Amino acid sequence: MKISVIYHSVSGNTQHAAELIAEGARLGGEVEVKSMNIDEVDEAFITESKAVILGCPTHRGNLSWPMKKWIETTRLKLAGKIGSVFATAGYIGGGADFAEMELIAHLLVMGALVYSGGTALGQPNIHFGAVVIKDGDEAQRDRAQLFGERVAKKTLELFSKG
Repeated sequence: MKISVIYHSVSGNTQHAAELIAEGARLGGEVEVKSMNIDEVDEAFITESKAVILGCPTHRGNLSWPMKKWIETTRLKLAGKIGSVFATAGYIGGGADFAEMELIAHLLVMGALVYSGGTALGQPNIHFGAVVIKDGDEAQRDRAQLFGERVAKKTLELFSKG
């Protein structure tokens, strides 16, 4: 089973969050996960992936323009895949939620099956997706890994044969 984590990063914080999410999604080696910057995507890997996790920094209360451009110009097919999102921000202020909601809207339009785990899996709740402020404190880093784990478990549940 393959999962793609696709991100745009400016300062390195979003890349770090993507790596934490990918680490959690590997489930100790049970899932093959590739974390990739939008400038260096592995289209074959994404095509084979059963889940795609998109992430970007928050810019002026929304997703970053390079991520928006990538989403709007990619020819990759995401229909039928699990789609999840995460965002990073410079400070707490609400913009990350808007960035995640716009990413979710794009995933829905592309036919992805959007998943976050929400409140159904208990504490810590991950409403729309993982959010990391700057490089994140320990709780945010742990939550990012847990988010990746939850997405991977749901992907296995839905797509494993047997």
